[in-house]
Amino acid sequence: MKHLFVTSSFLLLSYAVRGQQSSLSTELPITNVATVVLKLDGYPDFLVPDNNNVWITNVKRIDKLSPTTNKPILSVPVPEPCGAMAVGFGAVWVANCSDKSIYRIDRLTGKLVAKIPTGLADKHGELSLAVGDGSVWVLSDSTGILARIDPKTNKLQATIRVLPFSYCVAFGYGAVWITNTGQGKNRPGAGTNAGSVQRIDPQTNKVVVTIPTGMVPRFLAVGENGVWTLNQGDGSVSRIDPYTNKLIATIDVKATGLGGDIAAGAGKVWVRGNKTVFLATINPKTNSVDKRYGPISGSGAVRVTNDKSVWISSHDINTVWIIKP
Repeated sequence: MKHLFVTSSFLLLSYAVRGQQSSLSTELPITNVATVVLKLDGYPDFLVPDNNNVWITNVKRIDKLSPTTNKPILSVPVPEPCGAMAVGFGAVWVANCSDKSIYRIDRLTGKLVAKIPTGLADKHGELSLAVGDGSVWVLSDSTGILARIDPKTNKLQATIRVLPFSYCVAFGYGAVWITNTGQGKNRPGAGTNAGSVQRIDPQTNKVVVTIPTGMVPRFLAVGENGVWTLNQGDGSVSRIDPYTNKLIATIDVKATGLGGDIAAGAGKVWVRGNKTVFLATINPKTNSVDKRYGPISGSGAVRVTNDKSVWISSHDINTVWIIKP
């Protein structure tokens, strides 16, 4: 991840929503369907919802954004923020790649509350944090260590052995879910092995089951009656039934390559691609792609806020869009 700018400017532009429906052969222009377009200097990348607002990582800071203002609500210095953040326990939790620690920041004041030295499994920052069952979760070592943080003490309360080359974690349906990239490399590339998802019981800190997925699963989402993985090796999305722990669908989104993101909410699964797909939606009722948005705009993130707004970022063109499905 290259950080190019240190100063920040913020421009808000509004667009009318068009009530168009898409076929698979029709790519909806994102600027035509966006209700808000935000232009930011720096390197706006990973998103996390905070009620109807979002936090976004940027160069040496994280910003809290609102759809109704023309500047960040808060800007908080962080030396090298990386990965998908988490919000919970009155705080935003962000990985800092330069010292391999988790920073706890008060979500209302922006005050740095604690630095927790955990280690990070991916030195490049392509990772995610999660909150759930009274804890904060992060993959802390590429040899296969899931770290559990107690927010009451801001200290590690447990480390759990998982498969190696695991980087991303999510929480839902009473469990912790992690992806295992499966090809024995820190970054996807030449590997051909299928990856997997592991389910961890937070009551016992034990792996319950390992579930095969598509090639090189990295980012994952929990919701819309499934656990969903974006498989960077073949561009597919795997759907796991959290009630049976079975793989029930593989959707060919064609979102291959590094980067990207995935989110579940507002009745859809949202897939943010990189070089082959800008944004696609999966209908969880049919397990098929029902809309595509363009044009290709480099990599970034996608998240759904409490009011069912969908936020999409592109660090390559310094832009954030908001759409209302």
